[in-house]
Amino acid sequence: MLKMLKHIAPFALILLGASACDSKLDVAPTQTIDENLALATSQDVKVTLTGAYDGLGGGNVYGGGFQFSNEFLGDDREFIFGGTFSNLDELWRKTVTPGNTQTTATWLAAYATINRANNVLSALNIVDEADRGQVEGEARFIRGVLYFELVKLWGKTWGDGDNNANPGVPLVTTPTRVITDADYRSRASVQAVYAQVIEDLTKAETLLPATDAGDDATRATRDAASAMLSRVYLMQGNYALARDAANKVIQSGARELEAAFTDVFATGGESNEMIFRIAVSDQDATNSMNTYFAPATFQGRGDIRVQTKHLNLYEAGDERRTFFVTTNSGSRVFTGKFLDQYGDVPIVRLAEMYLTRAECNQRLGTSVGATPLADVNKTRTRAGLAALSTVNLAAILKERHLELAFEGNNLDDIKRTRASVGTKPFGDNSLVLPIPQREIDTNKSLAQNPGY
Repeated sequence: MLKMLKHIAPFALILLGASACDSKLDVAPTQTIDENLALATSQDVKVTLTGAYDGLGGGNVYGGGFQFSNEFLGDDREFIFGGTFSNLDELWRKTVTPGNTQTTATWLAAYATINRANNVLSALNIVDEADRGQVEGEARFIRGVLYFELVKLWGKTWGDGDNNANPGVPLVTTPTRVITDADYRSRASVQAVYAQVIEDLTKAETLLPATDAGDDATRATRDAASAMLSRVYLMQGNYALARDAANKVIQSGARELEAAFTDVFATGGESNEMIFRIAVSDQDATNSMNTYFAPATFQGRGDIRVQTKHLNLYEAGDERRTFFVTTNSGSRVFTGKFLDQYGDVPIVRLAEMYLTRAECNQRLGTSVGATPLADVNKTRTRAGLAALSTVNLAAILKERHLELAFEGNNLDDIKRTRASVGTKPFGDNSLVLPIPQREIDTNKSLAQNPGY
């Protein structure tokens, strides 16, 4: 005891002395920070924006959750799910329950990140005037893309019934700091959610710079906002606006197609073809695409195994047909797109813009930017195939399916083209996720989706 006191006493005197001459060491531990302190300076708001990007890159959001949920629900045995996680198996089998932990995690992570963006937008007056526009643009971009993904997964697709009557997701555009009755919101209509998405992304497009500081596509830019707007308009069947937004990205010249398809994914997702991507390192963010799509030899679980049905879609000589890896003496096949555990996660790339422009021009009988044939041949010849001499809508959609395979677009394309997943029509209840049960239990204003 005396020995212990001998060590404690001098240490206590040091602390007392430090406290007497300098109060900086007198810091009380806290679990929360008052909002007046958390957003007190321009730098504080920028740090909160960084936190919003961190949320956006979480493994349950754009670190993979949105993408693999889309692919699982849209798959018709072009791959099989061979993993042991029942929550993912439910997604793949289209038998999702309201208590599914994966869909619940994606919902919660998305809304937590929206709240961070809302905090930034609520404090714009504090941001240095020179930076205010870009900070607003980035926060609006983050909020806009999150609501877009949420309404696609949890609401009926655009045009499947009355957009003004169909429930989308709750719209929250102000910070939630203390829960009151006012925070138990009902679901806004699909129309209202899309309107908010377009408002946010359109505003972001006007405020964001042409390129981010590092020109590495990990921060929102004008082209990223335009590319996401192109997706929004395409889902709405507004082909003229989707075409024009895609054309704007192509014409900006900020990005260019890689010479070879393999180069797009060869550098951990850092290709110049990427318009927006999620930065992943060994210290930050999660590449859930690697976790589930890559085999164990590439640090993944090997859960998603590509089947012959998909491989047979490629023409002879298509380099994309060989962009797979095999295990178990070739009996298991995995896409080669997500083999780097710390590789950045692609969200949108230039090849998609060419294919969107091609489809929209084909549907409208126009040639804005280029002919549909010229645009489709860009990705075909890049893949080692001979150029087509003529093209139709079916050929464009097939090219889109192969070029963007497993990147998180499959269900969207099925729904907007009014196709089916096996025997399930595009509007089947099982292709819309149930509102998480914890949300239904907590918020009595929320109505559950049909079929659950």
